[in-house]
Amino acid sequence: MWPRFERYRNALWLLAKRDLRVRYSTSALGYLWSILDPLLMAAIYYFVFTQVFNRDVGETPYIVFLLTALLPWTWFNGTVSDSTRVYLVESKLIRSTKIPRTIWVASLVLSKGIEFVASIPVLVFFAVATGAQVHWEAFYFLLAIVLQAVLTLGVGLIVAPLVVFFRDLGRAVKLMLRFLFYASPIIYGVTDLPPSLHVLAAFNPLSGILSLYRSAFFPTQFDAFTVAVGAAMSLVLLGIGIIVFRRTERAVLKEI
Repeated sequence: MWPRFERYRNALWLLAKRDLRVRYSTSALGYLWSILDPLLMAAIYYFVFTQVFNRDVGETPYIVFLLTALLPWTWFNGTVSDSTRVYLVESKLIRSTKIPRTIWVASLVLSKGIEFVASIPVLVFFAVATGAQVHWEAFYFLLAIVLQAVLTLGVGLIVAPLVVFFRDLGRAVKLMLRFLFYASPIIYGVTDLPPSLHVLAAFNPLSGILSLYRSAFFPTQFDAFTVAVGAAMSLVLLGIGIIVFRRTERAVLKEI
């Protein structure tokens, strides 16, 4: 059992490093590309909600408020998007190896997670520049990372095999991710939602995860109920992902 786990771990690390190396090997800016997208989005929303409209959501400093959600969202969005094509792109290698096929999705979660961790210094820079205070709830960052990895892996294991059979699902996932962006407390906070939507929002696992990230600088954003429901939903989605993957694995190998 242990040697099998070691082989899986080593293969996972090698695949994650390969993903990162391939992604940046021909790029002049390299790592900077992983933070330019969330930075640009943060700049746009910061300008819109502070210069164009009178902002009545979020907390101050708003740029830190945005980045504490946009950076994790980039991890989630990038992994799920890449999961829609991972088995099609890597079909030859998948058929020729005997390592567990879950590793192809797990490697995306890990490589995108490494990019997320590497972008945290940007958040720290803006926090220092704007005088944002760090609270003891910053320890929740670790819990948020674990929960997000569980959630992202679960969603990836659902999406990756199903796209092999239903190719249009790839485009549908992109539309759903766009909707999920606005349905998640990214440009606003959990506490900005009306009471009638609070319970419904809790069943979006990202709501609890993002509240954990934000509580490092904005303790009032922490909501125990939302976090508990989000954690449960993340575990449920991981369980569903494992079931979907196991039931479709043989058919996927035939299809690719």
